[in-house]
Amino acid sequence: MIKENDIEQNFINKLVDQKYTYRPDIRTRKTLEENFRQKFQELNYVNLSDAEFSRLIDQIISADVFTASKRLREYSTFERDDGTPLHYTLVNIKNWCKNSFEVINQLRMNTDNSYHRYDVILLINGIPLVQVELKTLDISTRRAMQQIIEYKNDIGNGYTKTLLSFMQLFIVSNQNNTYYFANNNTKHFNFNADERFLPLYEYADEENKKIHLLNDFTQTFLSKCTLGEMISRYMVLIESEQKLMMMRPYQIYAVKAIVSCIDRNCGNGYIWHTTGSGKTLTSFKASTLLKDSPDIEKCLFVVDRKDLDRQTREEFNKFQAGCVEENTNTDTLVKRLLSNDYSDKVIVTTIQKLGIALDGTNKNNYKKRLESLSDKRVVFIFDECHRSQFGENHKAIKEFFPKSQLFGFTGTPIFPENSTYKEINGEEKTIKTTADIFGGEKPLHAYTITHAIGDDNVLRFHVDYYEADTKVKTNNTISQKAVVEAILAKHDAATQERKFNAVLASSSINHAIEYHRLFKEIQAEQKTQDESFMPLNIACVFSPPVQVLDPNSTNKKDIEQLEEDLPQEKADNSVKPNEKKKALIEIINDYNIQYGTNHDINNFDAYYQDVQQRIKDQQYSNQDYPHKNKIDITIVVDMLLTGFDSKYLSTLYVDKNLKYHGLIQAFSRTNRILNDTKPYGNILDFRGQEDEVDKAMVLFSGKKDKEQAKKIWLVDAAPVVIEKLNNAVSAIESFMTSKGLKNTPEEVNNLQGDEDKARFINLFKEVQRLKTQLDQYTDLTEENKQTIEEVIPKDTLRAFKGVYLETAAKLKALQEKNKDEASDLIEQLDFEFVLFASAVIDYDYIMSLIAKYTGTSSEKQKMNKEQLIGLIESDAKFMGEVEDIKAYIETLKMGEVLNEDEIKIGYEIFKAKKSSNKIDEIAANYGLEKKALKEFVDITLTRLIFDAEMLSDLFAPLELGWKERAKKETQMMNELIPLLKKQAGEHEISGLSAYEE
Repeated sequence: MIKENDIEQNFINKLVDQKYTYRPDIRTRKTLEENFRQKFQELNYVNLSDAEFSRLIDQIISADVFTASKRLREYSTFERDDGTPLHYTLVNIKNWCKNSFEVINQLRMNTDNSYHRYDVILLINGIPLVQVELKTLDISTRRAMQQIIEYKNDIGNGYTKTLLSFMQLFIVSNQNNTYYFANNNTKHFNFNADERFLPLYEYADEENKKIHLLNDFTQTFLSKCTLGEMISRYMVLIESEQKLMMMRPYQIYAVKAIVSCIDRNCGNGYIWHTTGSGKTLTSFKASTLLKDSPDIEKCLFVVDRKDLDRQTREEFNKFQAGCVEENTNTDTLVKRLLSNDYSDKVIVTTIQKLGIALDGTNKNNYKKRLESLSDKRVVFIFDECHRSQFGENHKAIKEFFPKSQLFGFTGTPIFPENSTYKEINGEEKTIKTTADIFGGEKPLHAYTITHAIGDDNVLRFHVDYYEADTKVKTNNTISQKAVVEAILAKHDAATQERKFNAVLASSSINHAIEYHRLFKEIQAEQKTQDESFMPLNIACVFSPPVQVLDPNSTNKKDIEQLEEDLPQEKADNSVKPNEKKKALIEIINDYNIQYGTNHDINNFDAYYQDVQQRIKDQQYSNQDYPHKNKIDITIVVDMLLTGFDSKYLSTLYVDKNLKYHGLIQAFSRTNRILNDTKPYGNILDFRGQEDEVDKAMVLFSGKKDKEQAKKIWLVDAAPVVIEKLNNAVSAIESFMTSKGLKNTPEEVNNLQGDEDKARFINLFKEVQRLKTQLDQYTDLTEENKQTIEEVIPKDTLRAFKGVYLETAAKLKALQEKNKDEASDLIEQLDFEFVLFASAVIDYDYIMSLIAKYTGTSSEKQKMNKEQLIGLIESDAKFMGEVEDIKAYIETLKMGEVLNEDEIKIGYEIFKAKKSSNKIDEIAANYGLEKKALKEFVDITLTRLIFDAEMLSDLFAPLELGWKERAKKETQMMNELIPLLKKQAGEHEISGLSAYEE
């Protein structure tokens, strides 16, 4: 195998061939700063004194990556020794290609208590902006990211106190696979408990062909002008989150295509980027680049509903604070169109407001007022341009703005196949195709769902075509009552025991109203029959009938606008509107009772926004945000089926007819990537629409063959996954047998050596991943379930999970403490603890089980002590305190009736006493004052900062020599650190790592 040093040298040689300057003389902090000084002086035509340069370094270096990144891209001012200002830039920000590009390696960056060494760093104008870590092993990309994150977050690292604070990008490669990701502050540069990973990128060409070989990546991505362009134009600094974000290759190509088309003034065009691919970021970047073009008078980003207007405006302002102001009405839109203010150059508006502004019959005479703009170059960028309304406004825009250019974004273009549909009244209507409206035989750039699934940017789908017993069908249609009963039976499986939530798409407002009533009625019956039944939290949302609303309603006009894109709801509300109004009032009242809110129909928008927020709040654990505050299922008609995004919405129940783009848009609400606990978007169809699904997949996948399209879009059928599970279990059995052991959980502890245990970790992780996938299949037959139980019985699985977590905890500690000594196999382990954390089994659930266990006579118990402890041991959430819970259970007396609150209080007292005893024991072992040590622990945990001076003060009364005192301090801290970490929980204690082995 080629050595890492050789890979490094070959990489440097490749960069030198591309006109980078290799600087083997830069190996220390001093030489790095001396080089930067020279480059700074040359760029800014200045000679700095030593004192001035020292002050400059102090001024520009910041521990805050976001602040440093802004400074890198801005003009700044520095006061010289004589009091005069020096206006400067750190790099040539007008033309990044004209900066100097250098490569250095084996830089050793010594700070107060850190001596890190870095493989390869790329300097632009003397500033380290790209760090490249080269590997020889085929490592997990997530583990590689984690290693860099751990390295960067070490106390005293060079990224906070030196020029490394300007680092923009990290690149990891083992020659065959190359990935890159943006630098960030700790908040956005970490793995949290749910393993929501950093965005990781692979470079690609315009056809989305991956460029993963290191040589090819270096030739393309690291060419000097491309790298400069990536950092200067295609990194986005998100002000509201203080976060750096890279644009993905397909987003960059789309922006370039639009800008090129405008620069050449060569007509209109459209971008086909699939739902969930980040169209808003792409259009934002296109808009901001156009904002600085003197040839463009205005750039309008046009959406077609008020909620999307707000959502898009908020997204734009998230990328750049205050870049888009609110358009409350058409009059405001017209004033901003006529404004010469730079802040009004980019405007987000709705197609409806634009239509009113260009309507010559409007009494406000907007069209006349806008005449001065009619001969100017105005760019229109349309979001979701597959909508029918756009075709109706196209002619008016082109007639009024003859010099305009129009660009559309769509995840689901209109082709000849899906250009005909039936209106609500049964009349057929034809929509112009997207190509007809925007011109050109093909899009300016395409990134289809086929690409997105291949890139792991969106999930595949699992579609369950529900077949009901003939007894619950009427005219071959499943009764609503049967649908509700089926959903109640399947929801927990579909949503991983309510970790995720769902939308129920109904065919009409009356249909939705009946569903809301049935859920309320049937769940109440089930609760009466079984007091342990936990009802689902149900919400329902549809547009109010505007004709019977209070004339003084604050958002009556908004609702009128909202209905324009909701054809089914608009038609429904025209029939017996007072009945719809009464039903919606009752639905909102039920919602208010459920959630303690105070919404009403005349302020519908506030209610609608609250529903959307609660769907998104599913992301929080029940401990942080109780389940009673969340929504399990939202019943809709047309709303929320386009444009709404939530990673924790995993399931769509379909009881309405869907076709082509409408079907794909609705399905795509479920397929946002989270982590391995969400393996696919779950669709449960109650209308037998398999033919329609197949047609839509073929049309939008870009594949002509149905079977090809299915392979791309759909997950494997249950029997296929069950066979994979069987193979994964067999692989563990073969491994254990090869080690002379039985394939049982208890035998895992007899594996000799950490590398064998690491192999078990990787083998069993695959078993759990497949089991997690199968657990969310809603179409498992009784035969399927029996086969799964035979492959790996529930009790055996639980026991294996327990021993997995125990083994993983030990190996993770080894991985963290002995980074240089750990073997390659252990170093590359990625434990994926999120797969082993149940959404149901949380702290409250365990406490309630303990209460039931102690308060029930042994003959009536459903769960014995061993099963209870096994349940705790098999869940990753309790890894840090499983021993404490087990010890606490041993102190409880059988038959002693304690309620859940008493159990919780008792457990907290038990832990506090155990901790206090441990502190007393440590104090006695080292001759320290017990009270002083307890105060030291309390202050450390309160401030989450380890104070070395306080530690020295603890040992001062012992009057030890400095060598002996240092030795005792280290020994004592080795015993105290586990206790401190345990009590700090997920919070990090700053400075503590200096005492960790």
